Amino acid sequence: MLKIVVCVKQVPDTAAQVVVENGQVSWGDAPLVINPWDEFAVEAALQMAQEHGGTVTALSLGKEGETEALKHALAMGCKEAVLVSDPALASLDNVAAARVLAAAIQNIGDVDVVFFGRQAVDSDTGMLPAQVARVLGWPALTQSASVTVLDDGGVQVERDLGEGRQQVTAPLPAVISVTKDIGEPRYPSFMGIRKAARAQIPVWGLAELGLEAPAVVVSWPELMNPPKREVTTEMIEGDSPQEIAEKLADKLLAEKVL
Repeated sequence: MLKIVVCVKQVPDTAAQVVVENGQVSWGDAPLVINPWDEFAVEAALQMAQEHGGTVTALSLGKEGETEALKHALAMGCKEAVLVSDPALASLDNVAAARVLAAAIQNIGDVDVVFFGRQAVDSDTGMLPAQVARVLGWPALTQSASVTVLDDGGVQVERDLGEGRQQVTAPLPAVISVTKDIGEPRYPSFMGIRKAARAQIPVWGLAELGLEAPAVVVSWPELMNPPKREVTTEMIEGDSPQEIAEKLADKLLAEKVL
């Protein structure tokens, strides 16, 4: 029976207008939701559990009370959820976050597979799955479009390389990040939503994980909004395509584009 963990992140809605106010990132009143890529990771984890037998635990790293992503994962079908939160973790970089998540995975114990989404829509680095695998000392199978558990207890994935696919096998335990080709995420059921709303999600701090605050290597001393660009549009008209093309060429030369 497989013990599966899926890591999810709470992010602003993709329609939110993100700005910097007084040196802090703000998205106004926009709701916080599960990272869209992580829905595919939850789907992959649930598929594996259904096909091969197992349980799925959703794991998230965030501020106290940031449980929307975890409740969404529970509503989709995850059996348990854990939030890692501590005031000392307020300003983590990827390396520190990987160490904390790895410690939480080890604290869950006897985990066979850890799933991640391809990347988070707020930071877009896509590095955390490989970094967590590095800390755990497990294989990292990233950009996976399909996942198959093998008879010998290993796992085989097809990695999406953009221009083709790469087939890779590895022993378990392993860390796998998935793309949208893994399958359309299921909708949370009504009963799942009700169950998730009542769920008491445990919160683990650094003490529960036996960790001290990890050193942060990358910091952001200043945040600012990008400068506004004034854009004007001019329609070039003419009696023929040749005349329009000549006028356009003259404009480009005058603006020193050519």
